[in-house]
Amino acid sequence: MKWINRISLIVIVISIFAITLITSVEIAAYGDWDFYKKEYEKNNVLTAVGMEMDDLMEVTKEMMAYLRGDRDDLVVETTMFGQTREFFNDREKQHMADCKVLFVGAIWIRRICFALMALSIGIICGANKSDIKNKIRIISGGIWKGILIFIGLAGALIGVIALNFDKAFVTFHKIFFDNDLWILNPQTDMLINIVPQQFFIDISIRIGIIFGILMFLIFSIPFIAERVIIKKLVKKQ
Repeated sequence: MKWINRISLIVIVISIFAITLITSVEIAAYGDWDFYKKEYEKNNVLTAVGMEMDDLMEVTKEMMAYLRGDRDDLVVETTMFGQTREFFNDREKQHMADCKVLFVGAIWIRRICFALMALSIGIICGANKSDIKNKIRIISGGIWKGILIFIGLAGALIGVIALNFDKAFVTFHKIFFDNDLWILNPQTDMLINIVPQQFFIDISIRIGIIFGILMFLIFSIPFIAERVIIKKLVKKQ
């Protein structure tokens, strides 16, 4: 019985962590288009690519739609330095195709994690013949402990990244990409001009803040379950 609970709780906690991280990235990347405008202004992107803000934002929205699988290709024409041309070259399109695999894959992973979490909760409830209060204690207690462990690991990872963002950035790309298409030239590749290193630093901070807020909210759920729901059940007895 205990090993069933432990395995199920591990699956629940890992699922929660994955869902929260993927959702944090999604909110950071898609939740506020003004973030991109501020970044473009901050990094003097308009001058670098010779574009108006409205045109650049249109390119950005098409790019982000592609990454989510909402458009089939990355053929995006715009006006740059007074001339009409495609924004992305072949190398950039190939790299963004790799990025799209990661984005779409993450969305599917999140769906699978939701299913696994629901299944694991069902297994715990079915395997334990005790009353509802004890089942809530098992689930909430496991989530509580698991989240604390993951928060500690996440904090350590954030610390490592903060100490050397350049190395972390390169390591990330070497892990998730099996080619060097992510190494772009600002003289020929416009993508690196609109999302320079400072952009990735800022959006990483943004993801971290959103992740922290979501984890805090999730962390409060076991507390509510323990302190509120169980007390109400006890009073009804």
